[in-house]
Amino acid sequence: MDRHDTAPKGTKYLTFDRTEDVGSNPTANPAIGDVIAARFGRRGMLRGMLALGATTALSGTALTALTGKAEAAAALPPFTFKEIEHGVDETHHVAEGYNADILIRWGDPVVPGAPAFDPGKQTAAAQAQQFGYNNDFVGFAPLPLGSNTPDHGLLCVNHEYTDEEVMFPGVGVEQQKDKFARMTKDLVDIEIAAHGGSVIEIRKVDGTWAYDPKSTYNRRITGETACTITGPAAGHALLKTGADATGTTVRGMLNNCSGGMTPWGTWLSAEENTNGYFWGKTADENSLDGKAKKRYGIPGGWYNWGQYHDRFDVSKEPNECNRFGWIVEIDPYDPNAVPKKRTAFGRFKHEACTIVVEKDGTVVAYSGDDERFDYVYKLVAKKKYDPNNRAANLDILEDGTLFVAKFNADGSVEWLPLVHGQGPLTADKGFADQATVLIYARLAADALGATKMDRPEDIEYNPVTGKVVVVLTNNSRRKADQVDAANPRPENQWGHIIEISADGSHAAPKAKWELLLKAGNPADPAVQAQYHPETTANGWFACPDNVACDHQGRLWVATDQGEAWAKASGSSDGIWAVETEGPRRGLSKMFFRVPVGAEMCGPWFTPDDKTFFVAVQHPATDGVDAWPKFGKLSSFEDPATRWPDFKDGMPPRPSVVVITKKDGGVIGS
Repeated sequence: MDRHDTAPKGTKYLTFDRTEDVGSNPTANPAIGDVIAARFGRRGMLRGMLALGATTALSGTALTALTGKAEAAAALPPFTFKEIEHGVDETHHVAEGYNADILIRWGDPVVPGAPAFDPGKQTAAAQAQQFGYNNDFVGFAPLPLGSNTPDHGLLCVNHEYTDEEVMFPGVGVEQQKDKFARMTKDLVDIEIAAHGGSVIEIRKVDGTWAYDPKSTYNRRITGETACTITGPAAGHALLKTGADATGTTVRGMLNNCSGGMTPWGTWLSAEENTNGYFWGKTADENSLDGKAKKRYGIPGGWYNWGQYHDRFDVSKEPNECNRFGWIVEIDPYDPNAVPKKRTAFGRFKHEACTIVVEKDGTVVAYSGDDERFDYVYKLVAKKKYDPNNRAANLDILEDGTLFVAKFNADGSVEWLPLVHGQGPLTADKGFADQATVLIYARLAADALGATKMDRPEDIEYNPVTGKVVVVLTNNSRRKADQVDAANPRPENQWGHIIEISADGSHAAPKAKWELLLKAGNPADPAVQAQYHPETTANGWFACPDNVACDHQGRLWVATDQGEAWAKASGSSDGIWAVETEGPRRGLSKMFFRVPVGAEMCGPWFTPDDKTFFVAVQHPATDGVDAWPKFGKLSSFEDPATRWPDFKDGMPPRPSVVVITKKDGGVIGS
């Protein structure tokens, strides 16, 4: 759902969320809605998805022939759980026969010796040792290293952003309107410490999961942690600042949304909406740098960090913003390992990063740029994966060729290389070298004519079907004359899901694509939603965001409707299980629901599919004024819910939830 068309409100979150995803792409490049309309609407058929009638019931099997894995796909086990109902209330809900337990919450001690959480006496020093705010991506790294154990490992968690109105006593809900009048340097420093990520050691004993606060593996990465800039852009003039004349080191990682895990045991953390942390005024708006800042939405001014720290003021440090918006690779097995920002991936609003390894060892990484009318990318690494040499694998993502996707109406995908000197990416067009191409990746992709998408969110590889799932959350700003084959609806408030099938290899310059489903309410013909005809009134959803493929090849979809959930579906966000192959293709069932005002993030399975980790982010914030039981915005003193503690004086706390089946079996069976 478009979270940006509501009346202006005073909280920082609602203000920056309206400016996020506004669509800064000024090009006339083809839009995915046009491509989808050309492919399906104009042909009068809906290949590759199941609509609300039996006429398309055979189309699901046609796509599997493209992958050569029809037999495996047809054998995907069905979901047998009893689905829960749409709804909204103060707590979370999971399907009958399952436990959903809180594993770790904002403020819980992470680093050995960290203080206990005291919401009335927060400090930056304490927060830098405690679990950060707004947990998003969750990944599991088995222990010991190199094993596939499902019951002992390291949990890698992103901390995306902060909501000061429900974090701090006395701050209230009018920060943007009041120009951060009640925000102090001490509070800003706590916010910076609450960003980044956490690694925690976890273990299942007698069927119950717990984390070890004394583990030497545990670490916090914050907005101040030293990171190394690597790859083709490292050391470039556009990355140099007064504090770093080398252009190779940067303090912290910010707005880390989704991510991924690599076969060599590292954690990939995606920096997304980093533009919002900067304020000030661009020196020359007509220069290439000024045009690039506008294309990236810089300065966003969502936070007042620049009031206290010059590095967040673009008028004082114009290049600091270029040092954020990357994929960060972290070795969770080494608590002293320096996080590495991999510039080969290009700089944009990275939502996720998923790895595919071909039989010959070629590594392909997919990522999306999460803004309306932006693009889908892949990186083909220069070095190949060696399963017997982890040390060599640790720098596979150091270099490679970055591509951006063009979706065509005939069902093909063209991967266009972002390589300096090729096509329009030349010095006379403003791209002085390969580093400039990568630092200004959006401008380079614009010039290549990539397809403008409806907010590319998570992108995940299905190891059973061999397909790549591309999630497009929504785009209510797409006009009727902007629809295309891969973005079929104008004013798309509900989102849709695409699958890409490799043309022999994921490294190949061409691929094929199909629609899996179009989200929204199928009972409303105007929505044009499409699912399997047996999908119930609780099985449909709006605004797919993060997804996970379990080890059986089945798809699990988390949603993010934002502040307008009441209009999008009338239900809180949650997890839906979606069939992707065979006669049940497009069948969706509701499995989990978050408390009011929260977003569903971070779905991840252990290797045996018997544990399902999910992340509940910003409870009590999104659209709680639309909930009749509450009817106003939340503050620290008066939140819509005090989930998960439900104790007086304790604010709502973003938390990781661990889901297991009561009989110890496989999730979803």
